[in-house]
Amino acid sequence: MTFAMSRRIMLKAGAAGAAFSISAPYVSLHAAPLTLRFAHFAAEDHPGNIAAKQFAERVETRTNGAIKINIFPNNVLGGPPEQAQQIKLGTIDMGLPTQGQLDKYDTAFAAVMLPFIWDSPQHAFRVLDGPAMDWLAPLAEKQGFILLRNWEYGFRNVTNTVRPINVPEDVKGLKLRTPPELQIQASLEALGATVQAIAFPELYLALSQHVVDGEENPIAVIYFNKFYEVQKYLALTRHIYNNMIHTVSAVTWKKLDPTQQAIFHEESAAAGDLMRKMIADQEEDQIKKIEAAGMTVTRPNLAPFRALMGPANERIANYAGVDNVEKFQQMAEQGRTG
Repeated sequence: MTFAMSRRIMLKAGAAGAAFSISAPYVSLHAAPLTLRFAHFAAEDHPGNIAAKQFAERVETRTNGAIKINIFPNNVLGGPPEQAQQIKLGTIDMGLPTQGQLDKYDTAFAAVMLPFIWDSPQHAFRVLDGPAMDWLAPLAEKQGFILLRNWEYGFRNVTNTVRPINVPEDVKGLKLRTPPELQIQASLEALGATVQAIAFPELYLALSQHVVDGEENPIAVIYFNKFYEVQKYLALTRHIYNNMIHTVSAVTWKKLDPTQQAIFHEESAAAGDLMRKMIADQEEDQIKKIEAAGMTVTRPNLAPFRALMGPANERIANYAGVDNVEKFQQMAEQGRTG
Protein backbone atom coordinates (compact mmCIF):
# COMPACT_ATOMS: atom_id res chain seq x y z
CA MET A 1 0.00 0.00 0.00
CA THR A 2 1.44 3.37 -0.99
CA PHE A 3 1.35 6.44 1.22
CA ALA A 4 -1.32 7.98 -1.00
CA MET A 5 -3.58 4.93 -0.66
CA SER A 6 -3.18 4.74 3.11
CA ARG A 7 -3.71 8.48 3.45
CA ARG A 8 -7.00 8.17 1.53
CA ILE A 9 -8.12 5.53 4.02
CA MET A 10 -7.37 7.91 6.89
CA LEU A 11 -9.14 10.83 5.21
CA LYS A 12 -12.27 8.73 4.69
CA ALA A 13 -12.15 7.73 8.32
CA GLY A 14 -12.25 11.30 9.57
CA ALA A 15 -9.91 13.99 10.77
CA ALA A 16 -7.02 13.32 13.16
CA GLY A 17 -8.34 12.79 16.64
CA ALA A 18 -11.48 11.11 15.28
CA ALA A 19 -9.80 8.39 13.26
CA PHE A 20 -11.48 5.04 12.95
CA SER A 21 -10.40 2.21 15.25
CA ILE A 22 -8.94 -0.97 13.86
CA SER A 23 -8.88 -4.09 15.96
CA ALA A 24 -5.57 -5.84 16.38
CA PRO A 25 -4.89 -8.53 13.80
CA TYR A 26 -4.72 -12.22 14.62
CA VAL A 27 -1.23 -13.27 15.68
CA SER A 28 -0.08 -16.86 15.61
CA LEU A 29 1.19 -18.12 18.95
CA HIS A 30 4.30 -19.33 17.14
CA ALA A 31 4.99 -16.19 15.11
CA ALA A 32 8.05 -14.21 16.13
CA PRO A 33 7.34 -10.51 16.64
CA LEU A 34 8.63 -7.99 14.14
CA THR A 35 11.09 -5.89 16.13
CA LEU A 36 11.70 -2.38 14.79
CA ARG A 37 14.24 0.31 15.66
CA PHE A 38 13.00 3.86 16.23
CA ALA A 39 15.82 6.42 16.51
CA HIS A 40 15.59 10.16 17.10
CA PHE A 41 17.57 13.09 18.48
CA ALA A 42 15.42 14.30 21.38
CA ALA A 43 16.56 13.90 24.97
CA GLU A 44 14.96 11.11 27.01
CA ASP A 45 12.70 13.51 28.95
CA HIS A 46 11.81 15.62 25.90
CA PRO A 47 8.17 15.42 24.69
CA GLY A 48 9.40 13.86 21.46
CA ASN A 49 10.66 10.81 23.31
CA ILE A 50 7.55 10.63 25.47
CA ALA A 51 5.42 10.65 22.32
CA ALA A 52 7.65 8.00 20.74
CA LYS A 53 7.18 5.75 23.77
CA GLN A 54 3.40 6.17 23.62
CA PHE A 55 3.46 5.24 19.93
CA ALA A 56 5.55 2.13 20.58
CA GLU A 57 3.45 0.95 23.50
CA ARG A 58 0.14 1.39 21.70
CA VAL A 59 1.34 -0.29 18.52
CA GLU A 60 2.55 -3.31 20.48
CA THR A 61 -0.78 -3.49 22.33
CA ARG A 62 -2.95 -3.06 19.24
CA THR A 63 -1.00 -5.67 17.26
CA ASN A 64 -1.16 -8.16 20.15
CA GLY A 65 2.64 -8.12 20.35
CA ALA A 66 3.16 -8.80 16.65
CA ILE A 67 5.21 -5.60 16.42
CA LYS A 68 7.68 -4.46 19.05
CA ILE A 69 9.49 -1.14 18.78
CA ASN A 70 12.77 -0.34 20.50
CA ILE A 71 13.46 3.38 20.91
CA PHE A 72 16.93 4.95 20.65
CA PRO A 73 16.74 8.61 21.77
CA ASN A 74 19.35 11.34 22.11
CA ASN A 75 21.36 10.56 18.96
CA VAL A 76 22.65 7.20 20.23
CA LEU A 77 22.54 5.79 16.68
CA GLY A 78 24.12 8.87 15.11
CA GLY A 79 23.26 12.52 14.60
CA PRO A 80 20.17 13.66 12.66
CA PRO A 81 21.76 13.47 9.16
CA GLU A 82 23.06 9.96 9.85
CA GLN A 83 19.67 8.88 11.19
CA ALA A 84 17.90 10.10 8.06
CA GLN A 85 20.28 8.19 5.83
CA GLN A 86 19.81 5.02 7.88
CA ILE A 87 16.03 5.35 7.60
CA LYS A 88 16.35 5.62 3.82
CA LEU A 89 18.51 2.49 3.76
CA GLY A 90 16.26 0.59 6.18
CA THR A 91 18.98 0.02 8.79
CA ILE A 92 16.83 2.15 11.09
CA ASP A 93 13.11 1.46 10.71
CA MET A 94 11.75 4.85 11.69
CA GLY A 95 12.71 8.21 13.09
CA LEU A 96 11.79 11.85 13.49
CA PRO A 97 13.69 13.88 10.90
CA THR A 98 12.85 17.52 10.35
CA GLN A 99 12.37 19.23 7.01
CA GLY A 100 15.99 20.31 7.32
CA GLN A 101 17.16 16.71 7.13
CA LEU A 102 14.74 15.67 4.39
CA ASP A 103 15.64 18.54 2.08
CA LYS A 104 18.92 16.75 1.39
CA TYR A 105 16.83 14.17 -0.50
CA ASP A 106 14.31 16.51 -2.13
CA THR A 107 14.91 20.24 -1.96
CA ALA A 108 11.17 20.99 -1.91
CA PHE A 109 11.34 20.38 1.86
CA ALA A 110 13.60 23.43 2.17
CA ALA A 111 10.72 25.72 1.26
CA VAL A 112 8.91 24.86 4.51
CA MET A 113 11.57 26.59 6.61
CA LEU A 114 11.24 30.12 5.26
CA PRO A 115 11.93 32.61 8.07
CA PHE A 116 9.08 34.43 9.79
CA ILE A 117 6.42 32.92 7.51
CA TRP A 118 4.01 31.75 10.24
CA ASP A 119 1.56 33.77 12.32
CA SER A 120 1.09 31.08 14.98
CA PRO A 121 1.54 27.37 15.63
CA GLN A 122 -2.04 26.77 14.50
CA HIS A 123 -1.30 28.47 11.18
CA ALA A 124 1.67 26.14 10.68
CA PHE A 125 -0.35 23.06 11.62
CA ARG A 126 -3.14 23.86 9.14
CA VAL A 127 -0.72 24.16 6.25
CA LEU A 128 1.77 21.44 7.13
CA ASP A 129 -0.84 18.80 7.99
CA GLY A 130 -2.94 19.62 4.94
CA PRO A 131 -1.74 20.85 1.55
CA ALA A 132 1.96 20.66 2.38
CA MET A 133 1.73 17.02 3.45
CA ASP A 134 -0.25 16.15 0.32
CA TRP A 135 2.54 17.75 -1.72
CA LEU A 136 5.62 16.53 0.13
CA ALA A 137 4.70 12.98 1.17
CA PRO A 138 4.78 11.54 -2.38
CA LEU A 139 8.13 13.24 -2.99
CA ALA A 140 9.50 11.68 0.20
CA GLU A 141 8.19 8.24 -0.75
CA LYS A 142 10.17 8.39 -4.00
CA GLN A 143 13.28 8.83 -1.86
CA GLY A 144 12.49 5.91 0.45
CA PHE A 145 10.65 7.73 3.26
CA ILE A 146 7.04 7.17 4.32
CA LEU A 147 5.74 10.24 6.15
CA LEU A 148 3.17 9.28 8.77
CA ARG A 149 2.44 12.54 10.57
CA ASN A 150 3.93 15.90 11.50
CA TRP A 151 4.81 15.90 15.18
CA GLU A 152 6.35 19.00 16.77
CA TYR A 153 9.69 20.69 17.42
CA GLY A 154 8.90 24.37 17.58
CA PHE A 155 9.84 27.92 16.78
CA ARG A 156 13.57 28.48 17.01
CA ASN A 157 15.14 31.10 19.28
CA VAL A 158 18.66 32.48 19.72
CA THR A 159 20.85 32.14 22.82
CA ASN A 160 24.32 33.59 23.37
CA THR A 161 26.86 34.65 26.00
CA VAL A 162 27.76 38.10 24.63
CA ARG A 163 24.73 40.41 24.90
CA PRO A 164 20.94 40.50 25.04
CA ILE A 165 19.19 40.68 21.66
CA ASN A 166 16.55 43.36 21.33
CA VAL A 167 17.04 44.61 17.76
CA PRO A 168 18.57 43.02 14.64
CA GLU A 169 21.82 44.92 15.16
CA ASP A 170 22.38 42.95 18.37
CA VAL A 171 22.84 39.79 16.29
CA LYS A 172 25.54 41.33 14.12
CA GLY A 173 28.97 39.83 14.78
CA LEU A 174 27.78 36.97 16.96
CA LYS A 175 29.28 33.57 16.18
CA LEU A 176 26.32 31.18 16.30
CA ARG A 177 26.10 27.44 15.90
CA THR A 178 23.46 26.13 13.53
CA PRO A 179 22.66 22.68 12.16
CA PRO A 180 23.91 22.15 8.59
CA GLU A 181 20.72 23.62 7.15
CA LEU A 182 20.83 26.48 4.66
CA GLN A 183 17.54 28.01 5.75
CA ILE A 184 18.72 28.61 9.31
CA GLN A 185 22.19 29.69 8.27
CA ALA A 186 20.86 32.15 5.67
CA SER A 187 18.40 33.68 8.15
CA LEU A 188 21.06 34.37 10.78
CA GLU A 189 23.58 35.56 8.23
CA ALA A 190 21.01 38.04 6.95
CA LEU A 191 21.09 39.51 10.46
CA GLY A 192 24.88 39.76 10.40
CA ALA A 193 25.81 36.69 12.42
CA THR A 194 28.68 34.37 11.58
CA VAL A 195 27.42 30.79 11.57
CA GLN A 196 29.23 27.53 12.22
CA ALA A 197 27.80 24.04 11.82
CA ILE A 198 28.50 21.85 14.86
CA ALA A 199 27.02 18.39 15.33
CA PHE A 200 24.25 18.50 17.92
CA PRO A 201 25.82 15.88 20.25
CA GLU A 202 28.87 18.16 20.49
CA LEU A 203 26.97 21.40 21.02
CA TYR A 204 26.87 21.63 24.82
CA LEU A 205 30.65 21.15 25.04
CA ALA A 206 31.23 23.68 22.26
CA LEU A 207 29.14 26.24 24.12
CA SER A 208 30.86 25.56 27.42
CA GLN A 209 34.28 26.01 25.80
CA HIS A 210 33.18 29.18 23.92
CA VAL A 211 33.91 27.66 20.53
CA VAL A 212 30.88 29.73 19.48
CA ASP A 213 29.02 32.56 21.21
CA GLY A 214 25.66 30.90 21.00
CA GLU A 215 23.13 28.74 19.17
CA GLU A 216 19.47 28.64 18.19
CA ASN A 217 16.82 26.05 18.97
CA PRO A 218 13.25 25.65 20.19
CA ILE A 219 12.66 26.39 23.87
CA ALA A 220 12.17 22.74 24.78
CA VAL A 221 15.54 21.82 23.27
CA ILE A 222 17.28 24.66 25.10
CA TYR A 223 15.64 23.59 28.34
CA PHE A 224 16.00 19.80 28.21
CA ASN A 225 19.60 20.00 27.02
CA LYS A 226 20.42 22.52 29.80
CA PHE A 227 21.96 25.11 27.51
CA TYR A 228 21.01 27.66 30.20
CA GLU A 229 24.02 26.32 32.12
CA VAL A 230 26.41 27.62 29.45
CA GLN A 231 24.50 30.57 27.95
CA LYS A 232 23.58 33.98 29.39
CA TYR A 233 20.94 35.40 27.06
CA LEU A 234 17.84 34.02 25.35
CA ALA A 235 15.98 36.03 22.69
CA LEU A 236 12.54 34.83 21.62
CA THR A 237 13.19 35.47 17.94
CA ARG A 238 10.97 32.65 16.67
CA HIS A 239 12.78 33.05 13.37
CA ILE A 240 12.05 29.63 11.87
CA TYR A 241 9.54 26.91 12.65
CA ASN A 242 10.16 23.28 11.89
CA ASN A 243 8.87 20.03 13.25
CA MET A 244 9.81 16.43 13.67
CA ILE A 245 8.10 14.29 11.04
CA HIS A 246 7.33 10.71 12.05
CA THR A 247 8.93 8.83 9.19
CA VAL A 248 9.13 5.12 8.38
CA SER A 249 11.61 3.53 6.01
CA ALA A 250 9.93 2.40 2.79
CA VAL A 251 11.85 -0.86 3.27
CA THR A 252 10.11 -1.40 6.62
CA TRP A 253 6.72 -0.18 5.40
CA LYS A 254 6.54 -3.10 2.97
CA LYS A 255 6.83 -5.53 5.89
CA LEU A 256 3.55 -4.27 7.39
CA ASP A 257 0.14 -5.47 6.31
CA PRO A 258 -2.59 -2.90 5.54
CA THR A 259 -4.13 -3.18 9.01
CA GLN A 260 -0.78 -2.59 10.68
CA GLN A 261 -0.10 0.38 8.39
CA ALA A 262 -3.43 1.91 9.39
CA ILE A 263 -2.59 1.39 13.07
CA PHE A 264 0.73 3.17 12.50
CA HIS A 265 -1.11 6.15 10.98
CA GLU A 266 -3.60 6.33 13.84
CA GLU A 267 -1.06 6.04 16.63
CA SER A 268 1.36 8.45 14.96
CA ALA A 269 -1.41 11.05 14.84
CA ALA A 270 -2.20 10.47 18.51
CA ALA A 271 1.46 10.69 19.50
CA GLY A 272 1.95 13.85 17.44
CA ASP A 273 -1.04 15.48 19.12
CA LEU A 274 0.42 14.54 22.52
CA MET A 275 3.78 16.09 21.64
CA ARG A 276 2.18 19.29 20.35
CA LYS A 277 0.13 19.66 23.54
CA MET A 278 3.13 19.02 25.77
CA ILE A 279 5.33 21.53 23.91
CA ALA A 280 2.61 24.20 24.08
CA ASP A 281 1.74 23.54 27.73
CA GLN A 282 5.34 23.49 28.91
CA GLU A 283 6.92 26.36 26.96
CA GLU A 284 6.04 29.31 29.20
CA ASP A 285 6.96 27.33 32.32
CA GLN A 286 10.30 26.38 30.74
CA ILE A 287 11.03 30.02 29.91
CA LYS A 288 10.38 30.94 33.56
CA LYS A 289 12.71 28.15 34.72
CA ILE A 290 15.38 29.30 32.26
CA GLU A 291 15.09 32.81 33.72
CA ALA A 292 15.25 31.42 37.25
CA ALA A 293 18.45 29.59 36.29
CA GLY A 294 20.06 32.95 35.53
CA MET A 295 19.44 33.64 31.84
CA THR A 296 18.19 37.03 30.67
CA VAL A 297 15.20 36.59 28.36
CA THR A 298 14.23 39.24 25.80
CA ARG A 299 11.14 39.44 23.61
CA PRO A 300 12.11 41.64 20.66
CA ASN A 301 9.71 43.18 18.17
CA LEU A 302 10.07 40.79 15.23
CA ALA A 303 8.99 43.14 12.45
CA PRO A 304 12.50 44.66 11.97
CA PHE A 305 13.97 41.16 11.85
CA ARG A 306 11.45 40.01 9.25
CA ALA A 307 12.19 43.08 7.13
CA LEU A 308 15.80 41.93 6.67
CA MET A 309 14.98 38.45 5.35
CA GLY A 310 15.03 39.27 1.63
CA PRO A 311 18.56 37.90 1.08
CA ALA A 312 17.73 34.78 3.10
CA ASN A 313 14.55 34.11 1.13
CA GLU A 314 16.48 34.52 -2.11
CA ARG A 315 19.15 32.03 -1.02
CA ILE A 316 16.51 29.55 0.08
CA ALA A 317 14.68 29.91 -3.24
CA ASN A 318 17.92 29.30 -5.12
CA TYR A 319 18.36 26.07 -3.15
CA ALA A 320 14.77 24.85 -2.88
CA GLY A 321 13.70 26.04 -6.31
CA VAL A 322 11.81 29.25 -7.00
CA ASP A 323 8.69 27.32 -8.04
CA ASN A 324 8.73 25.32 -4.80
CA VAL A 325 9.10 28.43 -2.65
CA GLU A 326 6.32 30.26 -4.49
CA LYS A 327 4.07 27.21 -4.18
CA PHE A 328 4.68 26.98 -0.45
CA GLN A 329 4.25 30.72 0.09
CA GLN A 330 0.85 30.45 -1.60
CA MET A 331 -0.10 27.58 0.73
CA ALA A 332 0.97 29.62 3.75
CA GLU A 333 -1.01 32.66 2.59
CA GLN A 334 -4.14 30.60 1.97
CA GLY A 335 -3.67 28.96 5.38
CA ARG A 336 -3.97 32.34 7.12
CA THR A 337 -7.71 32.32 6.50
CA GLY A 338 -8.10 28.89 8.08
